[in-house]
Amino acid sequence: MALTPDIQQKINTWLGSGYDAQTQAEIRDLQTQNQDDFLSDAFYRNLEFGTGGLRGIMGAGSNRMNRYTLGMAAQGLSNYLLQQFAGQEIKVAVAHDSRNNSRAFAQLVSDIFSANGLTVYLFEDLRPTPELSFTIRHLGCQSGCVITASHNPKEYNGFKVYWNDGAQVVAPHDQNIIREVEAIQSVDEVKFQADASRIHLIGAEVDAAYLAKVKELSINPAAIQRQHDLKIVFTPIHGTGITLVPKALAQLGFTNVSVVEAQATPDGNFPTVLSPNPEEKVAMQMALDQAKALDADLVLATDPDSDRVGIAVKNIQGEWVLVNGNQTAALLTYYLLSARQQAGKMTDRDFIVYTIVTSEVLGDIARSYGVKSYQTLTGFKYIAGLIRELEGDATYIGGGEESYGFMIGDFVRDKDAVSACALLAEMAAVAKDNGRTLYQEMTQMYAQFGLYQEHLVSLTKKGQRGAEEIQEMMRDLRATPPATIAGSPVVELRDYKTGIIKNLRTGLELPTGLESSNVLQFITEDGSKISARPSGTEPKIKFYFSVKQPLKSVVDFDLASRLANEKIQAIIEDMQLK
Repeated sequence: MALTPDIQQKINTWLGSGYDAQTQAEIRDLQTQNQDDFLSDAFYRNLEFGTGGLRGIMGAGSNRMNRYTLGMAAQGLSNYLLQQFAGQEIKVAVAHDSRNNSRAFAQLVSDIFSANGLTVYLFEDLRPTPELSFTIRHLGCQSGCVITASHNPKEYNGFKVYWNDGAQVVAPHDQNIIREVEAIQSVDEVKFQADASRIHLIGAEVDAAYLAKVKELSINPAAIQRQHDLKIVFTPIHGTGITLVPKALAQLGFTNVSVVEAQATPDGNFPTVLSPNPEEKVAMQMALDQAKALDADLVLATDPDSDRVGIAVKNIQGEWVLVNGNQTAALLTYYLLSARQQAGKMTDRDFIVYTIVTSEVLGDIARSYGVKSYQTLTGFKYIAGLIRELEGDATYIGGGEESYGFMIGDFVRDKDAVSACALLAEMAAVAKDNGRTLYQEMTQMYAQFGLYQEHLVSLTKKGQRGAEEIQEMMRDLRATPPATIAGSPVVELRDYKTGIIKNLRTGLELPTGLESSNVLQFITEDGSKISARPSGTEPKIKFYFSVKQPLKSVVDFDLASRLANEKIQAIIEDMQLK
């Protein structure tokens, strides 16, 4: 691909004054090697500061994550904070994960904040993202950020921005920050020179305060005391989970936690896995092998920044099986509500939340306990927004999404794998105390509510052409939506971009009640739900499938699961998504 004049002009700017020798050497090497495609992708646009912040491949270029793109983002955020909180002491908390360059990037943004006169609380070392969310309110900060790219491959890093309630920024602040970032035309506008007197290191004291809140979530400490030696295998997959998850489990009273030592050391190269994603079995394999060798009761895994949790349990045949994000969210919801009811803690103010692409079983569970449930767009910033909206009038109990995220209690306003690990272990202890396994708890839950089965297909479309293909796919689905899917008529179309839910039989249109988002959902006559959604953080378009299969008894679980899978595969084939 030949370089366009606009791209060449950008490259020339980066080879001029204001950019360091290492960055310029990287660009010249690519020029020498005639890597025009690579250069084109690195410079064809500016790395987009989205509604949550930055995320991209690390390297030189305007479309890469580096000290200059990050610096301009941090300067834009500083400018906005100075406008919003004029005349006040502005405090910002900064954390980072285990990725390559994360510490350097965290120091960089701290330097820029301090150069702009802000007070900075920088964690002394890597910490989980949920602790950053907690810290913002704990220390009375107006904002905060964490350097992370969640479970993306090792080439990525990112900059996630939070507001004073501990949640990721939402309207109007997200768009206002974006405007401030886009208004910066040159790196010369970035204040890189730190005021070290304004940067304060934090660590153990905040850890203790956060862990105390996690301990307060425990509903059944007596069961843990009886089952304290529950065999738990934990892997942080080279990430931040090692800092707090073992402490949280020990604090609740668990005494038999076995860490996967080969994955215990934080390492941005993630040397033992292809991708540090607990959604993938290959990332969990070492933990599964260790659990099998120890005849463990439960496997817990966290992603690099410890906001997502993956678990594995033994089925009836004694084989280790992964529990997906929908199942985990359902189990946690089921436990929180049932345990609170048994403990006499339930109130008529309680509510739970789940996202529009998450299993509908969460709503069924809430209704069975007389608890109000709400649905939001994908992302915990929307769940946090709902908590903020209902604060004082209702009590948030828990909420989750299909992508392995769950948030218990409201002291954190983002998904939290540390507290999720603690309560999952408690749930397993309670089950064992009653002579059952967590797998049996799950099958019993589905026997009560019907078997909901979900599946996700992610199509990766890299680069400029890939981004265009994703938009074309969404345009085509809107222009010519399928009349039937796998033989079942589509009876309802939910377009969250236009905000309209249309009954395709009656023509009746109703509002979604949510803000605009580029998501399409097709509801079929047989109750299947198919969702199409471009990822906001990765070069992917995601298709979510949810079907419901009758299940009257746990003995029929395997059969019902197989039939549900066949139904999902028929939908995938019909939509030609393989």
